[in-house]
Amino acid sequence: MHMRLMLLGGGNALGQALIRLGAEENIGFLAPRPPDQGWDAASLTQLLDDTRPDALINLAFYFDWFQRADVDVARLETQERAVERLAELCQYHQILLLQPSSYQVFDGARATAYSEKDEPQPLGLRGQALWRIEQSVRAACPRHVLLRFGWLLDDSKDGILGRFLAAAQTREELLLADDRRGNPCPVDDVARVMLSVLKQLDCAAPLWGTYHYGAHEATTALTLGQAVLAEARAFRSFTVNEPTAQAHAACADAADEPQHAVLACRKILNTFGIKPRAWRSGLPSLLDRFYRHV
Repeated sequence: MHMRLMLLGGGNALGQALIRLGAEENIGFLAPRPPDQGWDAASLTQLLDDTRPDALINLAFYFDWFQRADVDVARLETQERAVERLAELCQYHQILLLQPSSYQVFDGARATAYSEKDEPQPLGLRGQALWRIEQSVRAACPRHVLLRFGWLLDDSKDGILGRFLAAAQTREELLLADDRRGNPCPVDDVARVMLSVLKQLDCAAPLWGTYHYGAHEATTALTLGQAVLAEARAFRSFTVNEPTAQAHAACADAADEPQHAVLACRKILNTFGIKPRAWRSGLPSLLDRFYRHV
């Protein structure tokens, strides 16, 4: 790797996965520790003035965007301003910006897979914030790659997977939608995709723009939950035998969460040669790492 890579958010689950994968290929990252109050416009300005990397991977707010259960509007507003400033700084210093986003920018009203050409219509506050962040990145920093991911699963205790497994150990019933569809994305697979993109950008290929990635075999929330529990029984026993089917419309988060969240991945395949991997194959190692942490 010829580029000097900076990783904001090296301490979170996706940042750690990226560092692990990079180490296997002798690819290192500058991974600065965030200030006590978190990254903001002032601290980012100082950081990039001092370091001047060639490329920056922005996972600074990964947990809030992809894993946190609740939405803190004030935090999202602060993060929006920080990313807007970050994009301006990257343009000023001619730094390539790799920025993650999410299926949540779509409303889920259509049953067919969303491509990069489809117009976002986010439902919830988080999706709306991510859409505004995408727009500010495009406007401020032409040399960017925006990666929208599907249902991202990681090994953080308080993330989506952690909350599901904790509930399965204590509740008598777990309700999951059997008519809500998406692409599960184990965190190691997401790290693979990001590193593959960086490698090709390192060859000075001007492949800027927006790309979708979701693991192979779109599925329902119910089927995903069944598969996770089947694998997790190798590590724990659960009070729940099987999740119970529920309609998307009856879910507590139906107003915010897209019912149909399948992403079409043709563009990232044709541009970078990145093939979707089966999400089921990533569950054993993901759960093994999760239970070694808890």
